[in-house]
Amino acid sequence: MRLPLLDPAQLTPGQQPLYADMRQGIEENFKGFATVDGQGRLLGPWNPWLHAPRFGGPIWELVKAVSLNPTLPRRVREVAILVTGAHFRASYEIYAHVIAAERRGLKDETLATLVAGQRPSDLTLEEACAYDVASALNRGGVLSELNWRMAVQCFGQDGATELVNLVGVYALVSVTLNGFDVPVPEEARG
Repeated sequence: MRLPLLDPAQLTPGQQPLYADMRQGIEENFKGFATVDGQGRLLGPWNPWLHAPRFGGPIWELVKAVSLNPTLPRRVREVAILVTGAHFRASYEIYAHVIAAERRGLKDETLATLVAGQRPSDLTLEEACAYDVASALNRGGVLSELNWRMAVQCFGQDGATELVNLVGVYALVSVTLNGFDVPVPEEARG
């Protein structure tokens, strides 16, 4: 880890409101995996964002925009997020979203295949569409017209737009995690 975990009691005036907003958002929306340690320090991507609020604040707003009140089904979202995390080999993202996907009923075999960077054979039509869009976007270049039309057919234009933005935001999360060498929490390793 390249940045030390920040002690909430030592935060600057610029960090304090961001910390409070992130803690509230984490407690309400990011449950089931380690996000805060026993001393109230933020884990995962939140710690790097808190170190630099001028970047972290806007990134947090993007994360909230794609996380709060989504229109895409939760399992579809998790497939797209895991495809992105696997592409970047972002260990914390994979750790957190495997847990989230398990809570939404995705099977271990399906998750193992996603994390290996492959397309599981048991995906629903919508999940397969999310896989294909996320996979194509992570390879780079323009999303094919066929992939876009399929996404619109599955989710409507607003849902397809949400899917593209979800992949983009979680690519940014993955880069943050990898750039600052954010590890999987200790308790998850043992």
